[in-house]
Amino acid sequence: MSAGSRRYEEGMATRRAVLGNDWVDRAEARKTAFDAPFQELITEAAWGHVWSRPEWTKRERSIVTIALLAALGHHEELAMHVRATANTGASADDLREAMLHVAIYAGLPAANHAIRIIKETLAKMDRGGKT
Repeated sequence: MSAGSRRYEEGMATRRAVLGNDWVDRAEARKTAFDAPFQELITEAAWGHVWSRPEWTKRERSIVTIALLAALGHHEELAMHVRATANTGASADDLREAMLHVAIYAGLPAANHAIRIIKETLAKMDRGGKT
């Protein structure tokens, strides 16, 4: 599959719905010949194959994604997905519950660091910061 395929188009629509047009437009503008194949892969695989599946809501996928990113220490991606909760419907309460799971199943340091990032990101969003 490649750009223009059904799965790519479905993935791009889902990516835009979750991350927002502005974020995706900026990411697309930064794309080069070097990372274009990677961008195509994540659009088809992550956004087209996984995020576009009907079995879970975007809210549910958002909560799971945030928990996984926190557990794995992927802090930049974590902040991006916290910002995306404005589009997915995951609430601060959802994120707090997810971090309790992270604390137990992935460790207190992972949850502690993620909670700091989540709090900072939510506060910035509340102040009208860029999502």
